Amino acid sequence: MPQIMIVTRIGSENEGKAEGVSESETKPDTGLPEVPVPADDTPEVLNKALSGLSSRWKNWWVRGILTLAMISFFFIIIYLGPMVLMLIVLCVQIKCFQEIIHIGYSVYHSYHLPWFRTLSWYFLLCVNYFFYGETVTDYFFNLVQREEPLRILSKYHRLISFALYLTGFCMFVLSLVKKHYRLQFYMFGWTHVTLLIVVTQSHLIIHNLFEGMIWFIVPISCVICNDIMAYMFGFFFGRTPLIKLSPKKTWEGFIGGFFSTVVFGILLSYVMAGYSFFVCPVEFNSDHNSFEVDCVPSDLFQLQDYALPATLESLTGWPTVRLYPFQIHSISLSAFASLMGPFGGFFASGFKRAFKIKDFANTIPGHGGIMDRFDCQYLMATFVNVYIASFIRGPNPAKVVQQLLALRLDQQLNIFNSLKSHLIERGLLEDVA
Repeated sequence: MPQIMIVTRIGSENEGKAEGVSESETKPDTGLPEVPVPADDTPEVLNKALSGLSSRWKNWWVRGILTLAMISFFFIIIYLGPMVLMLIVLCVQIKCFQEIIHIGYSVYHSYHLPWFRTLSWYFLLCVNYFFYGETVTDYFFNLVQREEPLRILSKYHRLISFALYLTGFCMFVLSLVKKHYRLQFYMFGWTHVTLLIVVTQSHLIIHNLFEGMIWFIVPISCVICNDIMAYMFGFFFGRTPLIKLSPKKTWEGFIGGFFSTVVFGILLSYVMAGYSFFVCPVEFNSDHNSFEVDCVPSDLFQLQDYALPATLESLTGWPTVRLYPFQIHSISLSAFASLMGPFGGFFASGFKRAFKIKDFANTIPGHGGIMDRFDCQYLMATFVNVYIASFIRGPNPAKVVQQLLALRLDQQLNIFNSLKSHLIERGLLEDVA
């Protein structure tokens, strides 16, 4: 009887091969394999210099040295101006996407299923084309209207974007493999959630940058400050665990990071608000084909006197304090960076625990991958964009003029006559007719 079963099994396998059934079609979904943990790539120089220290203090020094190096690099790209900042944001977006997709690919590729990585990068291209095309149309209107190819691309931008996405959608349907539909749809969702988290948020970061570099630098700096100070307070004073997702996070670090970040945000805002390079909106000059950050600062960046509450007046002896209005807004930004920003890190920690990995990658020694450093920044980008739209940004005359110039001449004339009649009724113009 056992011999008959063996012969039958061999015969069925041969039949499967004869019919051209691939191994991927006969192997069922058996769950997700573990993703390999990236190897330690700490530079040999640091390993030798810190060889006599315990692992705890070695990690502290490695993180500290690399943090200073990253902060120095951050200063350099700020000095190079808004265009370089935009390119860096794009590069960070691509790297974060690659790190997350690589984890999915490590799972997906083990089944030898087709097209996942190719389709993931194709969808990244489509989404970036859509978002950056919208940005080009909004902020480079004069350049777009001046060049015929750009004007055509702008006019049909959403149609082209939809056609590109539809092509990828059809390619995904054609790539479906028998017995692995569930896994393939799972990875399809993986790619789209990654696009939502990474690409959408980086697009909002660039929109914040166009409002003025201060809206880019202060929020990012607050998140960096909170990350550093929470680590420092937790390292030296941490005793009480904060959340199970991140066992090393402590209440002492969380509270110490909050107060440090609020103070840091107020001081940094005071320093930056006095320079037009940081506070002026980033605008594209079509005559010189370059970005400009020159303007008369708005009231948000003009020093004003504020009366102190009686309690603070009795403590300080100052009846008023002279501040930039932006410093008051910076309290909201720094508070969000301290209280809600870490939840981006907790979310990332939960994701890594789900796949039993320590870091997204090993790009930065002692820190992990780029995504490990920017997991809190994406929540911050969304908040800043919503905050500007809710409390700061008003109607933009330049955008209204752009839209009017895109209309036909008869439509522009009708709007002119309507506006003229309205101003005459309000007594702001005389009726010369």
